[in-house]
Formats: sequence, C-alpha cells, structure tokens
Amino acid sequence: MARAICLRLLTMAPKTRAQLAEALRKREVPEEAAEAVLNRFSELGLINDEAFAEAWVDSRHHGRGLARRALAAELRHRGVDNDTVKEAVERLDSDQEAETARRLVDRKLAATRSLDPQTRTRRLAGMLARKGYSSGLAYRVIREALEQEGIDLEDDFP
Repeated sequence: MARAICLRLLTMAPKTRAQLAEALRKREVPEEAAEAVLNRFSELGLINDEAFAEAWVDSRHHGRGLARRALAAELRHRGVDNDTVKEAVERLDSDQEAETARRLVDRKLAATRSLDPQTRTRRLAGMLARKGYSSGLAYRVIREALEQEGIDLEDDFP
C-alpha cells in the first residue's frame, strides 16, 4: 500500500522525502512500513531531495524570478533539510540574482511610467520584495533602471 501511494504521488510531480512521509502518515500507513518504502525509494533514486532542490531552484528562479531567500523558504516548507537547501540556493550567485532582478524591473517599468518616481519605486520594490530580493539589491536595481530613463531618485527622496 505504501509503495503504491508513493508511486502514484511521484508520477504526478517530484516530491521530497518529507512530503511523501507526510502523505503516508495522513493515510495511516504504519511508520515501519512507510520508513522501509521511503528508504528503498531513496536507494533506487526515486526520492532524491538534493536533485529535487536543484531542479526547484533552477525552475523557480528562471521561471518566476524568485530570489535565494524565497527559494530557500519554499524548499524548507517542502521538508528539505537546511544543508540541502543551502547547497541548492548557493548555486545561484549574486550576479545571476541581480540580473534576474533587473529583468523583472525592466518588464514592469513601462507599466509604471505614468506614476511619480516615488510610487514607481515603491511598487517595483514591493514586487521584488515579494519575490525574496533584499531591499538593498531592489533599490540599487530600481535606481539604475530609473536613471536610464533620466530620472534621478536623489531629487525625489528627502
């Protein structure tokens, strides 16, 4: 029974060991049976939290533009251990993260042109914050983008 549950869940989407363990617990599979199946699936490579974390980081960073902080939170929420999370998010370097933040700002910039610089900055910074970017990086990227449009933020902020 535990084997069938895990196989069905894994055919729908990749899962972490913790997610599968939780699914088995909810279905009241005895702990010993669940552990045996999870161990065997790990040995066979059907469960691999390291590979899951790497794929998650690549997919969510490139697809949704999420920063390391947001990616780490999502992985922890899915039961990936801290060492694996740290290893996976450290694969993204600061330059990659900054470049992704620039692309996100560039995409939203045109839609904010009718707004004053302070409102534009606030909205763009909010968007980046929701994706896990630090305020320092966010404001640096926003300032660069607005300066390219000829807007000097120093004049607009006391």
